[in-house]
Amino acid sequence: MPNTYTQIHIQFVFAVKYRASLINPEWEERLMKYITGIVQANNHKMIQINTMPDHIHILIGLRTHQSISALIQNVKTESSKWINNQGFLKTKFSWQEGYGAFSYSKSDVPNVIRYIQNQKEHHKKENFLGEYTKFLKAFEIEYEDRYIFHEPE
Repeated sequence: MPNTYTQIHIQFVFAVKYRASLINPEWEERLMKYITGIVQANNHKMIQINTMPDHIHILIGLRTHQSISALIQNVKTESSKWINNQGFLKTKFSWQEGYGAFSYSKSDVPNVIRYIQNQKEHHKKENFLGEYTKFLKAFEIEYEDRYIFHEPE
């Protein structure tokens, strides 16, 4: 689109279905590269990505030609198919329904990059549910506990 200029930075956070710890360090790097490819194929800019065994953080520069929900649906669907086709797990892999999408100004981006890079260290002190709830509160997002990602039973 001529004369359309944007600068939109979004951090996505979403979990493995049932919050199961299925993302293995042996193949997490390949998963991050695959998801980066999906984001880039949709003409968005991957800024930072990192996984934990039960969830993922992705920071992108979002272009306006595609909705957030369409992008995340594509990322989750295609990465699930890829994980299952690779045969990494004995069970079927899928992502949990829903996601968090949090916007940042350009001046916030370096801090968000560091935060995502340091996920493994961060989660030695705080679990995913605590982290996710803090995001919702910090961004003043109204939510109901029954719809939040719960610990696996």
